[in-house]
Amino acid sequence: MSKSVIITGAGGYVGRHVVTAVADLGWQPVALVRDAHRAELDPRAQVVEVDVLDPRFELSAVAPLDSIAVAIHLAWQDGFVHNAPSHMQHLSAHYRFLTDLADAGVPRIAALGTMHEVGFWEGPITADTPTNPASLYGIAKDALRRSTTLTIGDRAEYVWLRAYYILGDDRRNRSIFAKLLDAADRGETEFPFTTGKTLYDFIDVAELGQQIAVAATTPGVTGVLNTSTGEPESLASRVERFIGDNGLDVRLRYGAFPDRPYDSSGVWGDATAIRALMSDSMFTKEK
Repeated sequence: MSKSVIITGAGGYVGRHVVTAVADLGWQPVALVRDAHRAELDPRAQVVEVDVLDPRFELSAVAPLDSIAVAIHLAWQDGFVHNAPSHMQHLSAHYRFLTDLADAGVPRIAALGTMHEVGFWEGPITADTPTNPASLYGIAKDALRRSTTLTIGDRAEYVWLRAYYILGDDRRNRSIFAKLLDAADRGETEFPFTTGKTLYDFIDVAELGQQIAVAATTPGVTGVLNTSTGEPESLASRVERFIGDNGLDVRLRYGAFPDRPYDSSGVWGDATAIRALMSDSMFTKEK
């Protein structure tokens, strides 16, 4: 029987795609979800309903400890609400969960980070780029990365997967792309927008799921790793393309909203390391 990969937040926007990618790689995904009835997951997954942030959570209750090869921690509340109080309120629980994985002897641990850990930055972000987050979301993720790196790094292989601007499967997220679809459903033909000049690193959620699965399950890969395309594109260009691809009768009203003060004119991930990993993976070889 194949070894197990524990995936928290498996029923979420990103998690569903990670579960499928992990199964495609030949592992047994153990999908941890808070509500099994609402989770639409790959049928190859073993689904367990549990709250991993509950201090009473026991890893041995979801899978035999000697069967677990990797744990991937994706669970996070309010990821699209950057200054939600929940980011700081749950920080200690995330820290406890990740360090408990190491205490239990899980040999590889991966956790999902965000570009918002870095704060204001212009140009490519590398593993060594200094962090100075400017939102509660970024502050909480950065604090979790720093603290767990100190306490996990010498007991398990630990990789921090830094995500960027995620799109795709847009009915399930709260991004501008989901809001555009909602506006079109309401019959609106004009959509208030920023200047759209900011450059971002856009990645489809299915591709991100594959990158996470490969990086998390590859032995020896540790530290900060960008899960990204490394290809900057303006928000205006990507949104206009989305409108065209989906045949939406919506026109952007540029300048209706100011650009966010904590966003730079352009930021993207240095994708050198993830490209090298993916070039040897089944996902690239099948194309």
